[in-house]
Amino acid sequence: MSIDVEPGTAVADFATVVAGLLDDLDYDDVTLLTDRKQLDLVADLLTVQSRLSGVVHTVLGQVDRSEAAMAAHGVPTVSWLASELRYTRGQASAMLHHANDLHRFTQIGDALRNGVANDRQAQAVTQVLKKLPTDLGVEAEAKAQATMVGHCEEFNSHELAGLSRYLLEVVAPEVAEEAEAKRQERELRDAQQARHLNFSDDGHGCTTIKGSLPTADAALIKAQIEALAQQMHRTALELRDPGVPQPSWPQRRADALVELARRVAIHREAPRHGGDRPHVVVLIDYDDLLSDCHGAGLADGTMLTAGQLRQFACDAGILPIILGGPSGVLDVGREQRLVTPEIRHALHVRDKGCVFPGCDRPAADCDAHHIIPWAQGGATSLSNLCLLCRHHHNLLEPDTKRASELQWQIRISTDGIAEVIPPRFVDKHRRPRCHQRFRRPE
Repeated sequence: MSIDVEPGTAVADFATVVAGLLDDLDYDDVTLLTDRKQLDLVADLLTVQSRLSGVVHTVLGQVDRSEAAMAAHGVPTVSWLASELRYTRGQASAMLHHANDLHRFTQIGDALRNGVANDRQAQAVTQVLKKLPTDLGVEAEAKAQATMVGHCEEFNSHELAGLSRYLLEVVAPEVAEEAEAKRQERELRDAQQARHLNFSDDGHGCTTIKGSLPTADAALIKAQIEALAQQMHRTALELRDPGVPQPSWPQRRADALVELARRVAIHREAPRHGGDRPHVVVLIDYDDLLSDCHGAGLADGTMLTAGQLRQFACDAGILPIILGGPSGVLDVGREQRLVTPEIRHALHVRDKGCVFPGCDRPAADCDAHHIIPWAQGGATSLSNLCLLCRHHHNLLEPDTKRASELQWQIRISTDGIAEVIPPRFVDKHRRPRCHQRFRRPE
């Protein structure tokens, strides 16, 4: 295919030619190429995409500096991008910042337009260059740009972003140590100022957690979560059950975060808030709690499944509240703990940890599980309770919609030892298994 574009073609004419070519593309030809040719085509297209990004940001920077949007529409460029081209203001602002960075660091702009660097690399490099001392001088700054352009052939954007200290040692070794110390202090100060944590409910049962912490502070949380996530492995017995999901690492980290908060709550180490330790308030009609556990919700209106409520009810306090229609709360009774500290202590002594075979979670990490659910008449007594970690608590929670032989079940044997009974598709004989800590050598 030949394209009649003369050297020195105006950008406006070039855009017209490219738009016309895009309108006439035939995508069916791609499948006719060999595998290697298809991969080469993707590589070429990505290079073209980056080069076009360089063109776009170069022109955008020129338009912004000429204040064309203000002259034509009476608004700044960012507002024009948001209103006319439907970018968010955040996206529009980021585009303008990138355009200005490429204008400031001309060698990086040239590398992007020439296909030497891709757009992500160019963004990473400009951020590194902006961290250099402002008094380096023109020659040192030019050397820094050339050095980073050369590294674009070897490093990806993430790796390039970590070259700040190295770059300063190359272009200005005499000030590198002092400048690095100042940079670290500045970044820590900025990170502390920018720290935040937000919770956003999507209205469909999910909450997005978004935040930022100084790296050193986040390291403590990461270490705790990674350690807990590492413990959340599936036992050999569970792996024989195809119905038990195998969580991904991100899912295990999410579970670990919840477990971390649960441990603080259980050990009563959480600070008081509103006169009591932080806790989750579940609202449900008493008759529903005694029957099918439906209709429960959190105090903020989020509804719970019957299974979630049963887990809460296993080891929760019941606070009777009489509601009198629009008049609100008329009487609040004395809180009654379903599992008393004395019973929990006895469970710790007897079970010593999660009783599911192969699980090594200690007693402090476990829930007190009602074998016969309390809502179905089960007693809160040592003979009807056992310790289960959060994962196995969920696995062994009875499901009224499934046949009992297709579920994991648990019972207390005559000698007071918890026995787990696997579903029929794991063991067709459904032979009870006890944790190895309870086995006696013969």
